[in-house]
Amino acid sequence: AILAIVVVNAIIGFNQEYKAEKAIEALKKLLSPHAKVVRDGKIKLVEASKVVPGDILLLEPGDKVAADARLISSFNLEVDESVLTGESTPVSKKADAIVKPDAPIQERINMVFMGTVVTRGSGKAVVVATGMQTEFGRIASMVQETEREKTPLMEKLDRFGKKLGLLIILLCVAASIFQYLAELNLLTSFMTAIALAVSAVPEGLPAVVTVTLALGMREMAKRNAVVRRLASVETLGSVTVICADKTGTITKNEMTVRKIYVYNLEVDVTGSGYEPKGEFKVNGSKIDPLKNSLIHTLIKVFVLCNKSDLSKVEDQWVAIGDPTEAALITLALKAGVDREKLLDENPEVFENPFDPSRKRMSTIHRVNGKLVSMVKGAPEVIVELSTHILTDSGVKPFTKEEKEKILALTSKYSKRAMRVLAAAYREIDSEDFSKAEENLVFVGLAAMIDPPREEVPEAIEKCRKAGIRVIMITGD
Repeated sequence: AILAIVVVNAIIGFNQEYKAEKAIEALKKLLSPHAKVVRDGKIKLVEASKVVPGDILLLEPGDKVAADARLISSFNLEVDESVLTGESTPVSKKADAIVKPDAPIQERINMVFMGTVVTRGSGKAVVVATGMQTEFGRIASMVQETEREKTPLMEKLDRFGKKLGLLIILLCVAASIFQYLAELNLLTSFMTAIALAVSAVPEGLPAVVTVTLALGMREMAKRNAVVRRLASVETLGSVTVICADKTGTITKNEMTVRKIYVYNLEVDVTGSGYEPKGEFKVNGSKIDPLKNSLIHTLIKVFVLCNKSDLSKVEDQWVAIGDPTEAALITLALKAGVDREKLLDENPEVFENPFDPSRKRMSTIHRVNGKLVSMVKGAPEVIVELSTHILTDSGVKPFTKEEKEKILALTSKYSKRAMRVLAAAYREIDSEDFSKAEENLVFVGLAAMIDPPREEVPEAIEKCRKAGIRVIMITGD
């Protein structure tokens, strides 16, 4: 009977964990990424796991970097490294940058790292590390080296087993002594003590625990959660604190414009993520943004001075390029502005790409036969470069009081965890583009946020009711 219980216990445990391993393997196959590499002078598409040091990676927007690699060429290249650093702002990469050997990851702008995603531009890089030799691999190695602790249930069973074992030994010794004193022979007394010990040990306890955890594992599977180890089910049930990452976990990792500001008018924008559904409201009342010339001009600048796009994959809208710029495209679509039509009507003739040191970018377009510079960037920089402001009654000088008002509004938005961009423009008299970002006409602001997932408030409330404390961890 004892042997049967042990066998059943082992079979149930093995069966559940085997199913979990198979499910995880299937998921890995579904998620197997590919990489474009140059081998023998030819471009080939290979599985990321087949990339080796010396391969030349070709990087384009949307590509997931397959290995750690040193850039050998780059053009306006930006990479989302939030998976490594926790920062959702894309990092500008430059092949010709000279970086100190001991520089931290976020400062190695001449490198790309495995698992990160190209958001903008293009580049070529030679693979220098794969697998466990990558920065990702170092993290995996640290996790593997972590000493595996016993689960709360294991500790409780250990304590219970020791106490029960000690009690059984004492009772058996006592029973044996009493029987011997009652003039029974030594062998009979000893056999009685052994029989007592066997009957006292709860052989069914491991089986009961295993079956209970297996049932818990099955319940988790019904909720689309694959649990690899039986003990993990109990560990989850013992959780008292959850430390959750912010970007992409608590938030959607999808920037969304929530407010826009033009001369003396603050507008709320509804909707969430990159789906172009939402309304424009002033003091709670819905408005048509295209009937307001200032809002129309603001959206026009943000759309033209933009290198990102949106794509609908099945039923989900995804950003192609910089998430911040993609949010501005979503804003335009909510207003009913067709980006392709706008670009056709106002063709681009020159681009001055974004640079972290300048904190701005500009593009020059032909608008009704004239050359117009469209500029967007950090509000403090755009305000400083602007000499005029667009108002309801036309272009007027940009006064010190108006500048202070806009910077105060920017500070207010920033304190509410919003990322703020400013827009401006100017007409250019000649083909000399060197002054395309000087003496600008200030148009307005767009304040955006990485919104929390809809299910987060309910999840946090459930945690609190269960006595679990939730802590948000963020690179910010």
